[in-house]
Amino acid sequence: MQHSDVLIVGAGPVGLTLSLALARAGFSSTVLEQQPAQALASPAFDGREIALTHPSRALLMQLGSWQRLAAHEVGLLREAQVHNAAVGRHRPMQLHAGGTGADNLGWIVPNHALRRSAWELASTTAGIELVTEARVQQVQTDAAQARVSFTQGERPFSVQAPLLVAADSRFSGVRRMLGIGASMHDFGRSVIVCRMRVEKDHGEITHECFDHHSTLAILPLPRGPEDGHPQVSAVVTVDGAQAQRLLELAPEDYAARIAAQFQHRLGAMQLVSERISYPLVAVWAHHFAGPRCALAGDAAVGTHPVTAHGFNIGLSGVRTLVQALSLARRRGLDIGSTWPLTRYERRHRLHAWPIFAGTNAIVRLYTDERPPARLLRRAVLSASQNFPPLKAAIVSQLTGRRPRWPRATPHA
Repeated sequence: MQHSDVLIVGAGPVGLTLSLALARAGFSSTVLEQQPAQALASPAFDGREIALTHPSRALLMQLGSWQRLAAHEVGLLREAQVHNAAVGRHRPMQLHAGGTGADNLGWIVPNHALRRSAWELASTTAGIELVTEARVQQVQTDAAQARVSFTQGERPFSVQAPLLVAADSRFSGVRRMLGIGASMHDFGRSVIVCRMRVEKDHGEITHECFDHHSTLAILPLPRGPEDGHPQVSAVVTVDGAQAQRLLELAPEDYAARIAAQFQHRLGAMQLVSERISYPLVAVWAHHFAGPRCALAGDAAVGTHPVTAHGFNIGLSGVRTLVQALSLARRRGLDIGSTWPLTRYERRHRLHAWPIFAGTNAIVRLYTDERPPARLLRRAVLSASQNFPPLKAAIVSQLTGRRPRWPRATPHA
């Protein structure tokens, strides 16, 4: 039986936000998720901190999930500094929101808080059916419908709708079942994330430090809700073997290592969370849409986390897809037909590709320790300081806002 207008596989932040955006636009959706409801209602801390642009925050506010975040879960990003080699060795690239009409680059929110707030709202929104502990076995599309067969425990079920959206991670099983390939780049490295208490105020400045064979990002977080101490997220990127050695360090030794790598700029550091490691794999799907199907979030584009902006690409895709479906409905077209899905794919690829390619280029450049690459890094940093349009373009990507150029004064 047809249960809704759209079937969504994956109840992560992008899948749930898509269901909310569809409901606001007047579409019903069925969301299938393999995790149990309790894990979605109270997601565990996973170490990932998400940088949100101004358009992303505006979308979450419009849908109502932003308002469900606690005050201690939302931090500001006032400025970003990019360091070539050790902190303090060279003048960093300094990025701020000046010229965009905003007073900050963006916001930083933990991933588990975004998941929780989206679930809370989706579970009480009319037109959204949430099906948990659902393991997808098969997907099919034909001229009229998309169909998903899944099991709950030992019981088999089947649902169908005019459109199916895969939002089940960069290693999407549904994408594979649909026959859509993807280019994957395994960086051969791992990222270790954790939260740390620091002695000195971080000034709401994020730092990206590209040192020899190791990248360190220091992300400013709100003060700890229990003790009021300043906190940061420390993100270390190293090869797999070194990652295992770092995970085996005693907490105090690991904290001392991070403090030393950051030249003790924030004073002593202390671990206040567990350390969690993730492999670094970037994904670009060969197609973002097909017959009666579309890909959303990391299933379409999975970026390197160096800028912590992958979720913004996912939210941009949500906005683009819902706009295409709404326009198709106003024109009397089937929402699973070729026209709206082609429109979504073309526009989302056009938006996502520069960010995806640029992020990968930055990672390759700043992790290459050969002398030519080191010289090129210095040249890029120097150019960014002395060529305002280049810096403005970078800030535009970080904020999601276009720079406001001063108007020329007409001659008398």
